[in-house]
Amino acid sequence: MAGSSSGIVAGLTAAAVAAVGFLAYQASASVPAGLGDTARASASPAIATSKAPRDRKNPAALPPASGKGERVVYSVDDDRVWLVAENNKVNRTFKVTPGTVDPATGSYAVTSRSNAITGTDGTPIQHVVRFTNTGGIAIGFSAAVSGATREPDPTVKSGGIRESVEDGAAMWEFATIGQSVVVIR
Repeated sequence: MAGSSSGIVAGLTAAAVAAVGFLAYQASASVPAGLGDTARASASPAIATSKAPRDRKNPAALPPASGKGERVVYSVDDDRVWLVAENNKVNRTFKVTPGTVDPATGSYAVTSRSNAITGTDGTPIQHVVRFTNTGGIAIGFSAAVSGATREPDPTVKSGGIRESVEDGAAMWEFATIGQSVVVIR
């Protein structure tokens, strides 16, 4: 009986290893274009850790020292996002309502996305685009299904950066897995 048990265990182990290998292959075959591009992933633009200077005549203008190429730029001080094309032209800019936990300044990449979930505050949200974690709190952009962008409860740790429904849809289309996200002051 001991011999047949070890054969069953060996067979189940082999099946599990084969299943994991198959799933790994499927995952690698469905990687979005550019994600496996190490030049893009490791490109770390010079990011100002102090407040980047702003255009006083046009406060919504893309700040200098916010990176190069296609990227999402998020200013934690101005609560503003810029969706920037490869040629450094701003496709869209909009105000956001940050959560209670801010990301550190620096360069990140979009790590995961969810079409529709419930936020940490219990609000149904959509078009979730995550790019980092801070102290175990996921940080990312999202839009409340209701369209509300109210201030977060200061007693709840939340990394959700809320956008309007329209801005959330634009972010969802622009910021796919691997897309660069630059956080500035």
